[in-house]
Amino acid sequence: MAGVAVCAGSVCTVKALWEERIQRLKEDREREKERSKRKALRGITMVWQNRINLARLKEKVVTEEGRVVLRIEKEEWKSLPDALQQMTYLQEWQIHRTGLETIPRFVGKFDNILVLDLSRNSVKEIPKEIGQLTKLRELYISYNRLREVPEELGDCENLEKLDLAVNRDLCDLPEQLSHLQRLYHLDLSMNCFTTFPMAILNMPALEWLDMASNKLKELPDDVARMKNLHTIWLQRNEITHLPEAISKLKNLGTLVLTNNKLQQIPVCMEEMINLRFVNLRDNPLQLQVTLPKCVNPEEEEDRELFGIEFMQAYIQELKNSKTKTYTSDLSVTIEAEMSF
Repeated sequence: MAGVAVCAGSVCTVKALWEERIQRLKEDREREKERSKRKALRGITMVWQNRINLARLKEKVVTEEGRVVLRIEKEEWKSLPDALQQMTYLQEWQIHRTGLETIPRFVGKFDNILVLDLSRNSVKEIPKEIGQLTKLRELYISYNRLREVPEELGDCENLEKLDLAVNRDLCDLPEQLSHLQRLYHLDLSMNCFTTFPMAILNMPALEWLDMASNKLKELPDDVARMKNLHTIWLQRNEITHLPEAISKLKNLGTLVLTNNKLQQIPVCMEEMINLRFVNLRDNPLQLQVTLPKCVNPEEEEDRELFGIEFMQAYIQELKNSKTKTYTSDLSVTIEAEMSF
């Protein structure tokens, strides 16, 4: 009888375990079904969200001067939705004051893009995929939070205009940017450059350069390599002197050097025959030069007190002072010899 009781107890135990297992399997199946439903629901939600985003983006598309342009301004778009990948026909992005923090890596798929304007946002990084935009002509990422520029940007072989102004912590450019053989307009103002980026010297088409409000202390001795340069803005830096080679910039027409630490204007600058506008205001120049008054009062009002006329007068005064010094030294020498 005892053996029968043990056997019956074992059967009950096995039965209870089996029922528990079956119950567990049922619960697992129910959970799996619930997960599948949620997954399917998420998928449906994503599809609909993608459609909503796509429709919303299409509302921002306009045509300007024959270009298909995506224009988003003063709306919150911290990131750009994946739906944008379905609009690779776009030729221009104008996305301003949206709080955009990242440029999507799929930007490289937009092989028809000509202009990328993302100024006045919060972008911290340019993805390396930017180098795939071989048709890109203009790139504006001013007033953002960039700290560096990817070397792949140098692969944008048709880039003509690059604006990286007011990123504050940007202090260098990769040498690969010298591959930008068509770049003629470069704005690096209001950043943190302490030295002149070497990549700039190897941009043969460069005509217009703005490096105002940085921390430059000098210009490179081989600055004359920028043969096509006609305008350069260098105000509000810490430049103490100008290299002799600056006179070899034969095409330079505009030179702005206000608020620097220049003590002299090199005599060689009188050779810059194409220089039409110069501003040397607010520099601790050693010589005090006063321009003669104009006969015509109207001309006096329009006169640039620290412009071309001032530069020429300063150079002449500098040459005169050197002549006087030489003459004085010569007289002292002669007198000394005669005394013997």
